[in-house]
Amino acid sequence: MALTAVDRALLQRCLNHDAGAWNDFVDRFLGLIYHVIQHTSYLRSTPLRPEETEDVAAEILLQIVSDEYAILRQFRGQSSLATYLTVIARRICVHELARRLAAREVQPRVDGQGAEPEEPAKAEAGLERLEEIQKLLNKLPARERQVVRLSYLEGRSYEEISTELHIPVNSIGPILSRARKRLRKGMKHAPPNRPAPRPPAESPGM
Repeated sequence: MALTAVDRALLQRCLNHDAGAWNDFVDRFLGLIYHVIQHTSYLRSTPLRPEETEDVAAEILLQIVSDEYAILRQFRGQSSLATYLTVIARRICVHELARRLAAREVQPRVDGQGAEPEEPAKAEAGLERLEEIQKLLNKLPARERQVVRLSYLEGRSYEEISTELHIPVNSIGPILSRARKRLRKGMKHAPPNRPAPRPPAESPGM
């Protein structure tokens, strides 16, 4: 599927740093990113807790905006933007799953006889990144985090969320809207500190 006029315009607005462009980008593709994370973790038999899925989603968004939207600038339009972002999100997700698995392996066992500690520089860099992501996610109040998890991660309807959390149905949309705004605000002020991954080679058929 070729790049649509709507996505072409949205892409250009992001690259031009137009007001509201990143907000529209997150609205359009956040659901896709969550789906990619869930599907990738399922295929790799690496289940993630809801908060871990949020961490990975935040990491994907951080890498998309890093280096002045380098990932978006390298898109050549030979496929749909959704297809391109799916490949990018999957690549970042696989890297994050591998990193998390490695981190678990170096944690001390119950008997205290853990594996060799990581090299100080690598461990420090990893902790800094995790701390950065956690600060971003902590901007969401507890209730907003619950609604986001049920809506985006579990695919619940507004009625189901209302029953689960004992809140009015007509309050769920505004809660999700506020949560997205908080995420965007955090993304806007998060300084990029990692080079973007090399984009996938696009085949003529994409």
